[in-house]
Amino acid sequence: MMEIWQNTEHARFFRNWLSYPLRVGAIAPSGQSLAALMTSEKSAATGPVLELGPGTGVFTKALLERGVTPLNLTLIESGKDFATLLEARFPGVRVLHMDAARLSRTILFEDACLGAVISGLPLLSMPPRKLMMILAGATGWLRPGGAFFQFTYGPRCPVPRPILVRLGLKAKCIGRTFHNMPPATVYRISRRRLLKSAIEGIAT
Repeated sequence: MMEIWQNTEHARFFRNWLSYPLRVGAIAPSGQSLAALMTSEKSAATGPVLELGPGTGVFTKALLERGVTPLNLTLIESGKDFATLLEARFPGVRVLHMDAARLSRTILFEDACLGAVISGLPLLSMPPRKLMMILAGATGWLRPGGAFFQFTYGPRCPVPRPILVRLGLKAKCIGRTFHNMPPATVYRISRRRLLKSAIEGIAT
């Protein structure tokens, strides 16, 4: 049964990649080792979590297994097929079919309450302005001590240093997994200080 599920997942992911290669960014879902690394610092104590680009829900499943409750999970998925799949697969989890670049213009929560943002978005394929809009919008909802987690298949952080500096953010590598195909690295991106004027400037 697991082998059938995995084959179905890969087929669905590959079809979406063929239709939207820049938006999906990978030809197969992330592996279990990467999911474990991406969610390693999460638990019920993390509080609300925002997941960007969940795809078929590999990270979502890992977050739930680590104790994050469905009510504390919000998924942002731009692909209609993926969004429909996620709604059926994870009852009780809020799934929003939208572009993550709209985060800075969308009221998702009453206040800055997020303990973490988990991103499966292909940041390396995005133009700088869109990347900044996503980061500014997502990190604006983080509570003190919260962080944005991003993986990459590249040799360095997928967010260029000038963008990190402009948004008052810093990045730290928290681990690598060679069991994923291809091998991946995970970064924790956190706030140095809140640059409200920069965020407002990007949103306008």
